[in-house]
Amino acid sequence: MDNRGLVSVIMPAFNSEAYITESIQSVINQSHQNWELLVIDDASTDATAEIVKSFSAGDHRIQLLTNSTNSGTHHSRNKGIKAASGVYIAFLDADDLWKPEKLSKQLMVLSKPNVAACFSSYDLIDEKGNHLNKKVQALPILHYEKLLKANYVGNLTGIYNVDILGKVYCPQISKRQDWALWLKVIDEGGPIEGIQESLAVYRIRKNSISTNKLEMLKYNFKVYHNILNFGFFKSIWKMMIFLREQFFVKSKQVKTIPAER
Repeated sequence: MDNRGLVSVIMPAFNSEAYITESIQSVINQSHQNWELLVIDDASTDATAEIVKSFSAGDHRIQLLTNSTNSGTHHSRNKGIKAASGVYIAFLDADDLWKPEKLSKQLMVLSKPNVAACFSSYDLIDEKGNHLNKKVQALPILHYEKLLKANYVGNLTGIYNVDILGKVYCPQISKRQDWALWLKVIDEGGPIEGIQESLAVYRIRKNSISTNKLEMLKYNFKVYHNILNFGFFKSIWKMMIFLREQFFVKSKQVKTIPAER
C-alpha cells in the first residue's frame, strides 16, 4: 500500500451492529481514497465482527483487529494506532459518520508547512439518526490553554500528522482519553486549525459520557490530576475553570442550522 497521503482511520467498536455499517460506508464514500480502516472489535457479543469481516472480504483497505477480552476504548484506539501505517491518523467511532469531503478538505489544511493537526465542525444526530438541526462550531484556531479549559476537539474530526509528531497514543484512562490525546498533540505540535465547515456527524446516545455530566466531571478531574500530574488543589481549581468554560463559553459553539426541506 502506498503510504504517501495514506490516512489510517482508527475505529474502536463494541456491540455496534446497529450502526457500524453506516459508519464504515462513510469512510468508503470519502473522495480521498488513500486510506486504511482499522476496526478494533472490543470482544463484542453481537454481529459487529461479522459485519466488519463482510466489508474486509471485499476491500483490502479494511482490517479487523480483535481484543480477546473487553478492554475499553483507550486500549482499542492504541491497538489501532500501533498497527497504523499511515502518514496521518484519524479517528471515527463505530456509531458516528463522516461527510464525503472530510479527508480531502483536512488534507488540504495539513499540506501547509509544519501543520501537525486539524479538526472541524460537526453536526449532531440522535440515537436513531434523526438530525437535530444543530452543529458544534470549531474554533478557528485552538491553543493549548484553551483546550485545557474544555475539550473543543470533536474526536471524530481530529487528524494528526505522524511524520511531524510521531504516533501519539491515548493515556491509560477509560474515559476522556481523547481529550488528553489532543492536549498532547497541541502541546507537542503547536496550535491547530479548526475548519469551520461541518465535515462529520456525531450521534448522541443515551448513557454516553457527553450526556452523563457527573461521569464527565469525574474523568475530567482524572485528566488534570492523574494524566497531567497537576496537584490536588490545582486540579480542583482547573475543574472550576472547566465548569465555567463548559457551560457558559463552550455551549455557545453549538449552533442551530436550518432544517432540511
